[in-house]
Amino acid sequence: MIDLSTVELVLDIDGVIRDVSDSYHRALADTVEHFTLGQYRPDHDRIDLLKSEGLWNNDWEASQELIKRYFASYGEADRTDYASIVEFFQGRYRGDNWTGYISQEPLIATPAYFQALTASGLTWGFFSGATRGSATYVLSRLGLESPVLVAMEDAPGKPDPTGLIMVSKLLGHKPQVIYVGDTVADMMTVQKAAQIDLDRQYIGVGVIPPHIKPEQHTAYSEMMKSHGAKLVLTTILALTPELIENESIF
Repeated sequence: MIDLSTVELVLDIDGVIRDVSDSYHRALADTVEHFTLGQYRPDHDRIDLLKSEGLWNNDWEASQELIKRYFASYGEADRTDYASIVEFFQGRYRGDNWTGYISQEPLIATPAYFQALTASGLTWGFFSGATRGSATYVLSRLGLESPVLVAMEDAPGKPDPTGLIMVSKLLGHKPQVIYVGDTVADMMTVQKAAQIDLDRQYIGVGVIPPHIKPEQHTAYSEMMKSHGAKLVLTTILALTPELIENESIF
């Protein structure tokens, strides 16, 4: 069995703690549709395919990339200003005073889940590509007012491992670090952290995001494992202290 006092649990937020399939994905699709003048609206499968490349964890950049690829397919150059993409995206996602799509996001995790982690002796925190405002908004809905959090403004985007290593240090830099994420970029981040921070054992655990259909679970799980996930679960709620103690992922 694993001594939980030696383990740090670091969690991604989007697709792990909250369901962003009808918020971030919707805002991304709205943005691409707007800047392609209504000619192209990517669906969930197309967005997932882009993210499976491991380079587009930032949804503003993912929006820009899909817009570029659309125009390139017609032999045209995309001259869309990145700042305009961000402004439009945020108008849909955040809205005025957090009244946009973010206000409708279903929560996946529960306050009781984090209470159980703390009671078990696990230390835990968050590394997310979301903005600090967005991350803080959802964590406050879970009653988590001042957790350890490294957000978009604090570190380079994934798969750069800087933010993950930062969270580990803030949690005490214990010997074993589990990072839970729902994308290829998350698992690549774990692999890169292990190559830099040699004194710790970094373990990637994948979570299948809610928008993935049941018939796609096996393929999604295999994709995550092929990029380093030691374990893939259908929900963060399944990653209990008891499972960590007894699961042979270390």
